Order: sequence, then structure tokens, then C-alpha cells
Amino acid sequence: MSEKKRNSPLLHIATPFIVLALCAGIVTAALIKPSDKLKMYLNIAFMDSLRSEPDGGGSGLVVKDNDIIEDYSGKTSSQGEVIRPKFGELFAVLKCDALEVDVPVYWGSGSELLELGACQSTGSAVPGTEGNAVISAHVDTFFADLGKLDIGDKVTLDTNYGQFIYTVKELIEFKATNGKYVVPTEDTRLTLYTCKKDILGNSDQRFGVICELTESRFYTEAGGEDQ
Repeated sequence: MSEKKRNSPLLHIATPFIVLALCAGIVTAALIKPSDKLKMYLNIAFMDSLRSEPDGGGSGLVVKDNDIIEDYSGKTSSQGEVIRPKFGELFAVLKCDALEVDVPVYWGSGSELLELGACQSTGSAVPGTEGNAVISAHVDTFFADLGKLDIGDKVTLDTNYGQFIYTVKELIEFKATNGKYVVPTEDTRLTLYTCKKDILGNSDQRFGVICELTESRFYTEAGGEDQ
């Protein structure tokens, strides 16, 4: 570069802006990981942009409907092994007298699955394991009567490896951007929620219930603790 170009006023003016752009790029890259972690914890916000998607979303969603055991009459045990479902799989049926319908529960979240039933966040605990199992559904369909649930009501999840009975302990309301009730927990619970109806359009308010696990019945072919 010639001496004249090195001493160009334009070059001296542009240099600070170039350095600032490089620094901004480095900071943005450093924030990618925390952002991914936040998305994992908030992916249950089904009316928002942060929602569960299948690995390799471009390949399309594969929905798998299963016949869920709802009338098991064999021996059960308070402990057992869970069967972790795959994305898009019908893996449970949710029952509660207040809901007035048996709700199919799919693993994962997305507009297509929410048309078929309730959806459980893939970042939450599989029923039968410790932690927070988070399930949501549309207020106009499968969770239309969620507001009828009250403290003390029983909620049952039937799966093909066991039945899990919960008791409503707390009524909740929160904004879609608030992850307080949907993050992993040390205690074993079931969190059900839906969006709050708004005549002006989609609402950023959510309401639901937190349920405490009161009984686990793992299915066994032989042996086990008879319940």
C-alpha cells in the first residue's frame, strides 16, 4: 500500500467502525449458547416462536399414533422403567373428570400436533421420571375446560408402561415469556397450561395448574408390588 493510501483520511475514519463491527460479531457468537439453552427451557410456549421442533425440521414431521393401554388389569409396581417416546408420537392419554374428554398427548410441539391433541415439551420430564412434565394444548380444543380444574382434582396419565395419578396443588397464570413454571424442577410434578382467551386475538397470557404426583403404577408381566 502506498504512503498516500496509508495516510488517507477516509481510512482513518473507517478503521474504528471496522473494529466495532468485529467486536459485535464476537459478542454475538458468544451469546449463541445461552440463547440455545433459553430456547430449550421455553420451547413449551406453543403460541410463541420458541417451540419444540423435530431434529432436522426440514425433513418433515412424522406422526405416530399408538393404541394406549387404558384398562390394564395385571400386576403393577410403584417403580419401573419408562419408554421414552419419539418426536411426533402419541404416547399418553390424559384424563380428568373436569376436562370432560380424554386428551391424547403427543411428544413434541407444533401446529400439526396441536390439532391432534395436547403436546408435551421434549425438554421436560417423561412421566414416570423425576422432574417437571409440561403439557399444553389449545384453549379452543382439547384444553377448553382447563379452567374448570381446581385444587384437589385428580389428573391421570395413561401410558403403555404405566399409569400416573396427580393431584392439582396450585392454579397458575403467567406471561408467555415467563419460564418460571415450565423449567426443570427437583420435585416430580405435572404442569398443564393453555393460552388465555382474548377477543382481540392471540393473548400472551397463559393459565393452568401444577399437579403433584400422588401414585405411580408401572405395568409388570409378573411379580412386582401389587397395588
